[in-house]
This record gives sequence, C-alpha cells and structure tokens, in this order.
Amino acid sequence: MPPTTRFAPSPTGRLHLGHAASAIRAHDFARAQNGCFLLRIEDIDPGRARAEHVATILADLAWLGLAWDGPVLHQSTRLPAYAAALDTLRAQGLLYPCTCTRAEIAAEIAASSTAPHAPVSGPAPTYPGTCRRRPPDPARAVAWRIDMARAVARAGPVDWHDATAGTVRATPLDQGDVVLARRDAPASYHLAVTVDDAYQGVTDVVRGVDLFDATHVHRLLQALLGLPVPRYHHHPLTLGPDGRRLAKRDGAPALADLRAAGQDGRALAAGLRAGHQARAHPPATPTRL
Repeated sequence: MPPTTRFAPSPTGRLHLGHAASAIRAHDFARAQNGCFLLRIEDIDPGRARAEHVATILADLAWLGLAWDGPVLHQSTRLPAYAAALDTLRAQGLLYPCTCTRAEIAAEIAASSTAPHAPVSGPAPTYPGTCRRRPPDPARAVAWRIDMARAVARAGPVDWHDATAGTVRATPLDQGDVVLARRDAPASYHLAVTVDDAYQGVTDVVRGVDLFDATHVHRLLQALLGLPVPRYHHHPLTLGPDGRRLAKRDGAPALADLRAAGQDGRALAAGLRAGHQARAHPPATPTRL
C-alpha cells in the first residue's frame, strides 16, 4: 500500500528552514512511493494561533514547490473527536483533574530535589502527581492529566517502529502524568496528533528527532484508544550556523522573509534535499510540567 504522510505545523509563528526541511522529507517520502502527502494545521491553541500565519504557511509550501493532496485539515474543526477520545479515557478511569499552576509544580519539584535521596542527575523532572493525590478544587481552572502508571498497567507492553532506532518498547512512564486537555485548549498536542493521524490514515510519521520521546506517549494512547500504529521516521534537526537547532523563539530566519527577498524557493528546497545546512542533533528533553 502506498504511504500517507503529513506535515502538521502550528500557526503560532512563521515557518523557518527547520520546518521546510521536515516538510520536504515528508513530502518526498510519499511522492517517491506514489503515496499521499497531507497538510494539517494544528490551530487549537487559542492564545497563540493566528489566522494570518495559516496563509503564510500555505504560501511558503507552494514557494518551496510542495503540493499536498486533498483539503487542508484544521484541528479546530476536530474538537468533537478529541472530546470523544477524552471521554473514552475518562471512562477507563485514566484521567484526573489538575489545578496546579506552573509555579506550584516547579516549587514542588524543587522541594523534592532537595530531599536526602533525590537524584542529582538524570532526565528532566516530570509532574510530581500532586493533584492525583488530592480532591479537585472546583473553584480553580482544570487541566486533565493521564494517570500514566494506571494507563501503562491497562495497556500492557507496547512497541513501535522507528526507521533508525528499529523496534522500540514504549516507556511512557518516563514522561509522567502529561496533560491531555486544558480549559483553554480542548486537547494537548499528544492527544490531538494521535487522534488525527489515525483519522487521516497516516501510515508514516516523518518528523524531527526532538519528538522521539513524545512517541512513547502517542503509542500508549493508540493502544488505549484502539487506533492503528503508523511507522515512524525521526530525522535529524536542521541547525543554524551556531550549531543550535532552529526555533521560532530564537528568531530563526523565516521562509516568508527569504521569499520576500526574492530567493528561489525551489532552489532552497533542492539545497535542503542535498543536506545543506542540516546536521544531526540529539533529542531534546524538555521539562514536563
């Protein structure tokens, strides 16, 4: 069966060279096998998503010479599907409400790190499970977290396959009780991407190695929700001249600026295909609050 891939940017800023390299990889993987390349706009963060960025994303991809199949899917049209997935997990007894602020979580993690037997090194700290151990406060805003230990026990051992790493045993416990929904965002990245990849029939997920750790959570959600498991292809990140990964927050050069300056988008895409400006980069391990 020919593969189906997707590119799924968030319209919270303009695309940069790192986005371009990832989109090209997903596009070319599908086209090389007479497959389907889809475009999805992950626009469910009301505080950051901007409609003007959607138009820029479409123009940037066309400038690079990339064409997608079928209509663009906007996650903002998929809210009932996310609510249904949350209801399924809630019915399984796997979700609990959390009213902790980031400051409260950081303070508890800091306090626990000064305990006599606290580890002095290791992965970034995860949510300490504060609200799992106390009754909810109806007067405060609520996020919904997954009880990871209970979810892992229910799902049992699950694996996934990465083109580079091979068969990987999912270890979502390392990610802690991640948020799956907030009052101001009806689904987290983890939940929405898992549900939408299944809905769109994505067979091959081509994305940066910085999302390798997240795949452990996605594989667990697939098992709990009875969803198909795509193949994963985590590629090296595109780095800037300083050796750091390109990021919106660090002012990475925007494709729109290069386009406005008259640069040839198809030539730029050809350079990225040839490996120009691309270097391997290890997975990032962000603090998970």
